[in-house]
Amino acid sequence: MKNNIYIVLALSTLMACNTASEVNKEMTLPFFNSAEFTPEWISETSEQYATIHKIPAFKFTNQEGKSVTNKTYEGKIYVVDFFFTSCPGICPRLAKNMGALQAAFKDDKEVLLLSHSVTPVKDSVPVLKEYALENNVDSKKWNLVTGPKKEIYDIARKAYFADEDFVKTQDEDAFIHTENFILIDKKGRIRGVYNGTLAVETERIVRHIKLLKKKLK
Repeated sequence: MKNNIYIVLALSTLMACNTASEVNKEMTLPFFNSAEFTPEWISETSEQYATIHKIPAFKFTNQEGKSVTNKTYEGKIYVVDFFFTSCPGICPRLAKNMGALQAAFKDDKEVLLLSHSVTPVKDSVPVLKEYALENNVDSKKWNLVTGPKKEIYDIARKAYFADEDFVKTQDEDAFIHTENFILIDKKGRIRGVYNGTLAVETERIVRHIKLLKKKLK
């Protein structure tokens, strides 16, 4: 009887060790499932894996006047931000660092970029096109999108958790102005949040994208 107990305990310990080792935090990016941006390392064998937060369906219009949807990004790794063309503050730095990502993955069809205007009434297709030309945006790699304000603000807050102030105030009329870059994996899940104004963070995104490419084939 004692031998059986020892066997059960040994198996339990082994299973616990295997479960803990299933996710290597140094080699695997976490998931982010809420606006608190608490990193969660979730194994594919976990019951939680099927309920990981995903970006819902969307449809906007890019600088070329073409429709951009979640299908455009299906099976792609992509980086998301929110900006407006007349922004004199952080947006030029966001554009510069998005441009650095564009350059880093210019020949990689698996990696795309997506920038949403938070002043969509002002940022019409022609305005976005001019901004794209000024910032050397490659339309095959990087979409600048406009659309109904409510839809853009909803996806910013509820899908990408991009509006830090909304978490505190819940004010739907408040203007969105965020410095976040958000990394999305091939299955539409948030895998990283970064300060898009910092070049060092852009370098970190490059490393993380390369890590995702190894893990998600």
